[in-house]
Amino acid sequence: MKKLKKYSIGIFGGTFDPPHYGHLKISLLSIQKLHLDKVIWVITKKNPLKDKTFFSLKSRIARCKKILKNKKKIQIVFLEKKIKSRRIIDTIKYLQKKIRDTDFYLLLGSDNLVNFHKWKSWKKITQLTKLAIFSRKGYDHKAKKARIFKFLDKKKIIFVKNKKIDISSTKIRNNLK
Repeated sequence: MKKLKKYSIGIFGGTFDPPHYGHLKISLLSIQKLHLDKVIWVITKKNPLKDKTFFSLKSRIARCKKILKNKKKIQIVFLEKKIKSRRIIDTIKYLQKKIRDTDFYLLLGSDNLVNFHKWKSWKKITQLTKLAIFSRKGYDHKAKKARIFKFLDKKKIIFVKNKKIDISSTKIRNNLK
């Protein structure tokens, strides 16, 4: 009997404050290089490690929809009210219950890997997903020396080769101020 292919989904979480084409590029690269069936943009109302957002949640969701127009393999979700949490660990657990028999990949820029050990339940996240790390200007060397490497099964992390993305929501917000 032929074994069915396991479904694979990339989880790309963040405030997307604002979303930009770097987010889209990472998503499309993930689909191509990791052979993902889908990427889910999990929008959070507020980053637990930051004080506030620049744009409203409603505005960020609208901007995400505009960027993702006609991108059928990329989905936008806001789950915080439904799962009563903004933490990625709770999102992963929810998605794993909802979408069974799936390999989940957590999509991160190399800048996020540097402080990944500060995330709630970060060790559990690495057990439940594979980490797909994308190059960010000025962070790759720091990322490869991050505390997480002492604990991580090397099969659970993938450094995706990509041209360094030199756009960020922070730069966009600073230009708008």
